[in-house]
Amino acid sequence: MHIVILALVQGLTEFLPISSWGHLVILQKYGGWPEDYGLVMEVAVHVGSLGAVLVYFWRDLWLILVGLAQILLGRFDSGARLVLNLIVATIPAIVAGYFLKDLVTDDLRTIAVIGWATLIGGILLFIGDRLGMTIRNVEHMRWGSALVIGLAQVCALIPGASRSGMTMTAARFLGFERRDCARFSFLMSIPVIIGAGLLTGLDLYEAGDVEVTGQALLAAGLAFVTAFIAIAFMMVWLRSARFTPFVVYRLLLGGAMLYTVYFDPDLVTRLLGG
Repeated sequence: MHIVILALVQGLTEFLPISSWGHLVILQKYGGWPEDYGLVMEVAVHVGSLGAVLVYFWRDLWLILVGLAQILLGRFDSGARLVLNLIVATIPAIVAGYFLKDLVTDDLRTIAVIGWATLIGGILLFIGDRLGMTIRNVEHMRWGSALVIGLAQVCALIPGASRSGMTMTAARFLGFERRDCARFSFLMSIPVIIGAGLLTGLDLYEAGDVEVTGQALLAAGLAFVTAFIAIAFMMVWLRSARFTPFVVYRLLLGGAMLYTVYFDPDLVTRLLGG
């Protein structure tokens, strides 16, 4: 049952700007599942979420593959520019992951950190969505904009900040249309999730634990379905609406977490039925 809940939560929150990591930490601390295979399950459901991105954005994936071929031929069409922008946007996460990995410890996985990151991230998303113009799309993106969005992605090292939330917020501040903010953010997740999945997949292979591997596959499958639904919903919603519902959710969740920390330590446990 824990695996089902984990997969459903991951799939629904990975691509919405509300922080999947923050939700997973909350459930891990209050949901009662073992800590020893928590990281493995987290990465497994991330891989399931990756599958949803690849399937939903298969046209963009084909454009990326064609763009890679164009680059090798010395040509720079829209696909090649998209590839280069994704590379530029990914570099900050790679550098930060290498140099800051020792700083991302359990000390950051606290309800206080999640609460503040969720609350502040929601406020920034609201400001960016309200002030940002809607005059640019992914095809007009330049390397400088890609770098700024990539730097925003580094903030996802903080539980509760939300990788998709920070990248979409940065894109809105830069004036990109809402659907294009989501589209580029989703495409940016591909190399990040692949890297994390490969590392933990190697650990699973070396451990040779068939039972855990089977559980991981189940979690990945459930996450795939729910993530696909979440992506489809997000892209349809942003055709004519703002990020306001996600901002409200973040403010409520962040406020509840901070209330738990400073006033009522048992609040989350009661809400989860503990």
